[in-house]
Amino acid sequence: MAATVGGGWQVEAVDIGYVQTVHAGPLRYMSVGGRIGSFVDENALIGGARGIVAGLVLQARTGLLKLADVGNETNPSSFGFDLSFEAVGYGAANTPLSQFGSAWGAVSVLPGVRFGDPQSMRYGLVFGPTLFFGKETEVRPFLALRFELPMVRHKRH
Repeated sequence: MAATVGGGWQVEAVDIGYVQTVHAGPLRYMSVGGRIGSFVDENALIGGARGIVAGLVLQARTGLLKLADVGNETNPSSFGFDLSFEAVGYGAANTPLSQFGSAWGAVSVLPGVRFGDPQSMRYGLVFGPTLFFGKETEVRPFLALRFELPMVRHKRH
């Protein structure tokens, strides 16, 4: 779940993607995914949604700076900080954000907290600035709640 936050019109969306482990300096994860959502007028009491927005999301993330292991001894989960770098290309229909037009891009630096075992389920919360650029350039806060599930890898016989 991903959203720009603040007053007025904001994007509220859902992401789905594929994360791959890498070893490139401080970066440990790369991902590619899609984002789809709508524009929501936070000032409206009823009927605040308008238009549709979709995006291609490319992301790189550092390894976890572990603060603690929590849980029991046989099944511990890590808790710590990481840093995500994100680039998104957006396309929109019926957009209320005339300063961007129907296509724009965004780059983000997103500090976050992450909890869980990489071999089972992980949860993350990221929050940081996003630079939107289209017809005009604007910085908005970005907030995302992330869930990660590992894919099963079957052995070939």
